[in-house]
Amino acid sequence: MADPYTTLGLSRGADESAIKKAYRKLAKELHPDRNQDNPSASARFSEITQAYDLLSDKDKRAQYDRGEIDEHGNPKSPFGYGGAGSGAGGFRGRPGGGGGFEFETSGADFGDIFEGMFGGAAAGRQPRGGFGGFGGRGRPQKGADASYRLAVDLDEAAALKPQRITLGNGKTIDLKLTAEAIAGSPLRLAGQGEVGAGGAGDALVTIEVRPHRFYKRDGDDVRVDLPVRLDEAVNGARVKVPTVEGAVMLSVPEGSTSGKVLRLKGRGFHRRDGTRGDQLVTLMIDLPADDAALKAFVEGWTGDADRNPRANLGV
Repeated sequence: MADPYTTLGLSRGADESAIKKAYRKLAKELHPDRNQDNPSASARFSEITQAYDLLSDKDKRAQYDRGEIDEHGNPKSPFGYGGAGSGAGGFRGRPGGGGGFEFETSGADFGDIFEGMFGGAAAGRQPRGGFGGFGGRGRPQKGADASYRLAVDLDEAAALKPQRITLGNGKTIDLKLTAEAIAGSPLRLAGQGEVGAGGAGDALVTIEVRPHRFYKRDGDDVRVDLPVRLDEAVNGARVKVPTVEGAVMLSVPEGSTSGKVLRLKGRGFHRRDGTRGDQLVTLMIDLPADDAALKAFVEGWTGDADRNPRANLGV
């Protein structure tokens, strides 16, 4: 590797901010995941990462500037400063099997560099490790997982209707909802997270169920209030009722009153065991606000005058 300043395109007087900015720019251009068909880019990526590892450490940089260590962080003299086991900086030398030295990286924190470098609404940070996503012994690590929250309307959540989400990297993904996801377990999208030297992390999508204008969730059941006319309630009728998967016909029993609950089996939320909740339909008798014929009928109707429908309330 050449002089680390030259490798990063810096002068020797560059400050910490300039070093980080230069590395960020080059790492984004040369990252292996963006240059899978260009082996030379991968080699350059390792060089700039090694240069950054040295220059971002104040002690190592000072030792290099004084000529005590070379561009690889190795002591220039086996008996000089920074010998094996000393605090020479990011590389610790120890006798190798071939008569030379083998080195380990210091495990410098590259999280601030890689976090957000490739875009995305990622939660969490790039895993720590030497060489910008490579472990201390050169093993590449995956990028961080990215977390997202997706609001889904109650009726679509109950029916597990497919959803679409646009990730931070601009990619649009079609999601297949599951009962586990609606219950709160994140959906995992493999390889859609932050980019790392060992591959991309995953995207984790948490589903939020949005309130609906007339459906209400009751555990695994869905509730809805259904207005019916007076004649439909008195005489009974077949009426259309909305469900989370489209309208169906419902039989209103003769003599129904407001508050009566009818059950539609299997029209609620999906459960993890493969079963499903129901839709509970509460009948609400809807009377016209100003109907002269209805008023005349009630005034002349005495058949129910002696009944107290509030007796169970003690009044």
